[in-house]
Amino acid sequence: MRKRSDFLAAARASRQPVGSMLVQARFRDDGDPSVRIGFTCSKKVGNAVARNRAKRRMREIARLTLPEIARPGWDYVLIGRRDATAERPFGALCDDLRYALRKIHAPRDKKPKVPRS
Repeated sequence: MRKRSDFLAAARASRQPVGSMLVQARFRDDGDPSVRIGFTCSKKVGNAVARNRAKRRMREIARLTLPEIARPGWDYVLIGRRDATAERPFGALCDDLRYALRKIHAPRDKKPKVPRS
């Protein structure tokens, strides 16, 4: 993903915080089965070197993890966190992403609303 509007649309959709990052996900519903991925880190993460290191690590875990659990037609945005994304062990980062996507794609129990009396 490269357009700001795509990132903003993902920000309005589902999100799942995990220890090392925030994962946002949105079903596009446009008929395109491709999976799109975006990465971002704010300046709170650190200087340019720290932000780029965090984004490189997120790109690699996405490359390894998303082909097995991503759903067609979805956009995913991975947002790095200060200290956590760059310092967390690589295996734990992969586990964090798997956990976040399982939570996002888990079926929601819709309880019927009971009118109050």
